[in-house]
Amino acid sequence: MDTDTLLRTAKAWADADPDATTAAEVRGLIDSKNTAELDDRFNASLEFGTAGLRGVLGGGTNRMNRAVVRRTTKGLARYLKATVPDVTTRGVVVGRDGRLMSVEFAEDAAAVLAAEGIPAWVFKGVAATPLTAFAVKHLNAAAGVMVTASHNPPEYNGYKVYWGNGAQIIPPHDTGIAKAIDAVGAAKDVELMNEDEARRKALFHDVKDAVTRAYLDAILALRPTRQTAGLSTVYTAMHGVGGALVLQVMKEAGFTAVTPVPEQQEPDGRFPTVRFPNPEEKGAMDLSTALARKVNADLVLANDPDADRLAVMARDASGALVMLTGNEVGVLLGHFLLTQQKTTNPLVVTTIVSSAQLRAIAAALGARYGETLTGFKWIANHAIDEAQRGVNFVVGYEEALGYSVGPVVRDKDGIGAALVVADMAAWCKARGVTLFGYLEEVQRAHGLFVARQFNATLPGATGAAAIKTVMDGFRARPPPAIGKSRITATNDYREQTRVEGGASTALTLPKSNVIAYELEGGHRVTLRPSGTEPKIKFYFEWRETMGPGEAMAEAKARAGRALEALEASFLVLAAERGLPR
Repeated sequence: MDTDTLLRTAKAWADADPDATTAAEVRGLIDSKNTAELDDRFNASLEFGTAGLRGVLGGGTNRMNRAVVRRTTKGLARYLKATVPDVTTRGVVVGRDGRLMSVEFAEDAAAVLAAEGIPAWVFKGVAATPLTAFAVKHLNAAAGVMVTASHNPPEYNGYKVYWGNGAQIIPPHDTGIAKAIDAVGAAKDVELMNEDEARRKALFHDVKDAVTRAYLDAILALRPTRQTAGLSTVYTAMHGVGGALVLQVMKEAGFTAVTPVPEQQEPDGRFPTVRFPNPEEKGAMDLSTALARKVNADLVLANDPDADRLAVMARDASGALVMLTGNEVGVLLGHFLLTQQKTTNPLVVTTIVSSAQLRAIAAALGARYGETLTGFKWIANHAIDEAQRGVNFVVGYEEALGYSVGPVVRDKDGIGAALVVADMAAWCKARGVTLFGYLEEVQRAHGLFVARQFNATLPGATGAAAIKTVMDGFRARPPPAIGKSRITATNDYREQTRVEGGASTALTLPKSNVIAYELEGGHRVTLRPSGTEPKIKFYFEWRETMGPGEAMAEAKARAGRALEALEASFLVLAAERGLPR
């Protein structure tokens, strides 16, 4: 927009902002005529989608702030009253993590809900995301709000919405809520009800400790072998909200040798020891790795700040501590639970960008297999749908360190998964192997799959245009092969078509801007723009055929070289179609 329009838009927003701090922040930018920063803050608005909202804290339509939270909650309340007849008796759960502004955002959400006549069930302190999701179903609430930005850097926060089934919202609710938000007026005019008045009117309730107890009991029951085997574990909460619950449930399960990383155990939204509080990021696991070496731990478990994700390190054949990938943990959980617990009509679910190895395991073990779009909302809702047909959900996972065991939590659960991984590691130790030894057993039985991911971060309008150019380029000029591997089938989830051998058939998954190439030999390449970050992601998987009696190290090295060559060949094709070099 032109400068005059930009300044008028910014001034109008500041005048309508109920938060004096962010209003002053924007007025300061206006006074200094910092048009570049103002344009970044006002050239777009945070879009409410199937992940809710997530963005950098600050004033402006393209930032997370109290104005956005109040208008969003007002829209959510109106949509709920229009679609859920008993919402004013069932209420909405409100949870929050330990990030900057999470307290204020949660308070505002509860105050807006109460003003709309909808009871708010509010956690007294911080709450892990899986606990909030569990509470929605346990309390039979109409919906849930979780204030969190998951594993993003400290300048971020977000607002996640659950439906009454305990899963994150999917269409048509996401678009319905977004339309209701758009119809809300100025943030300063959104009505609030203070906590004291809301309590008097039975519109504000504390989530009781009994809910947490029910959650802990439910995840304790998920352990199939209930072994401890003297397992030594190091755990980090990554300055998040999972620490107390993880230590408690591990102790109750009989794991007595659990050592927390002290510098990262308590919630701290500044994340003082890590720049990027994501266990997958370089340096994030340094403190926990050092402590594990010091105490000679068998296992390292790490949650992200809202405890919905889980990272796992274990000893490899040489005794070194090595991180397992999300695919490896998901595959191990699937095999472990399918073989060590008795479940009728078992179901395992993963996503179109996760490893195909789980499909091979499910086929060999007689289990049902489901594959969904990226995002745990799809996994959870698929499991709910299948449960109505008498199918029992065993585990779901996505490669970005997200796992859910059983039907306890209908979202990623880094706490429940941590407990089951510890059970699995103890079972392995009792048999004289590590998790990596168990992984080799699984791969020898069901195939060697190796995977890697390439992310291109392309911020701003220019980046968004480049991402579109790349995706459009592959659709306009589909390659016949990637490197030396011929493409045997192309799945275009935006067009909902599968092309194989010149014939086109329809795909049944919802529309999504994803292209997946299946290659001869069982290899795969998938392209997907991120839904929450300015990135385009490319996923590569290579299926290697092992020789009789071949050493696993040799097969993995060969597969790794082939995977690198596949990635390099694809990136050449991507550059030809507009990917910035």
